[in-house]
Amino acid sequence: MTSTTTASKETITSFFTDLQDRICAALEAADGTGTFREDHWKRPGGGGGRSRIMADGAVIEKGGVGFSAVYGEATDATLRTLNLNEPASFYATGVSIVLHPRNPMVPIIHMNVRYFEMSTGHNWFGGGIDLTPHYVVVDDARWFHQQLKAACDRHDPAYYGRFKPWADEYFFIPHRNETRGIGGIFFDYLKPTDATHKDALFAFVQDVGNAFAPIYTHFMQQNRDLPFGEREKQWQLLRRGRYVEFNLVWDRGTKFGLETNGRTESILMSMPPQANWVYDFRPEPGSREEQTLQWLRKGVDWV
Repeated sequence: MTSTTTASKETITSFFTDLQDRICAALEAADGTGTFREDHWKRPGGGGGRSRIMADGAVIEKGGVGFSAVYGEATDATLRTLNLNEPASFYATGVSIVLHPRNPMVPIIHMNVRYFEMSTGHNWFGGGIDLTPHYVVVDDARWFHQQLKAACDRHDPAYYGRFKPWADEYFFIPHRNETRGIGGIFFDYLKPTDATHKDALFAFVQDVGNAFAPIYTHFMQQNRDLPFGEREKQWQLLRRGRYVEFNLVWDRGTKFGLETNGRTESILMSMPPQANWVYDFRPEPGSREEQTLQWLRKGVDWV
């Protein structure tokens, strides 16, 4: 890696702090009444971040937009994951978002964009956006994937074809044999080959981050006033339960945060305010709930 890259860890970190600011401002404007409270925190091993939480907004019942920049000695578990045999230090920074809406007709959304570098000289980008509707609406799912494909195509026409299946695989709940939602894009360990390539990868990650607010505020404005009743609310709680199961059992980001002594409240800000589990729940045949479950599978061609 040459020293001519403009994508230094300082530049990347600065972009992520600005991204958090802009996304929070856009979400507050779209919600109308909700505001974010901010907690600054420090990691005992090095670094810290700012967690911003919205609760009881007009649209967002609970949401978190977190920024972190942490560093220190890599744990044994992290070294094993990276196939490193010698001790090494790391620097990791990024923005992570999960939003749980009040209205079941508004989808849950998640985004993460991140950068990681090691004292060994290895560095890479990761991230993605995925959508978890409580009720799958085909036109909305197609629109969502079209927005992500457009962001990918601006950088490499092969990206969407690589990163969409990756999301299908990653956001899958094996013990339920269903995807968490309708997927999106997911990428990890995007390692630059030289300085120019690193700048190009950073530009792609910036575009993914910048796509978030326009996508989700679209769904907030479109669906916020759609009618729902107790049946839909109870279904929403069950789908939130699935979300919890994935995040606590399978999500690598959650595991990394806990293994590296990250701030627990910030790591678990993705949890919904309420969730429910019903033993052996089976939706009525032909119902919207059953139709939604039929869409929660890998390999759906949305575009």
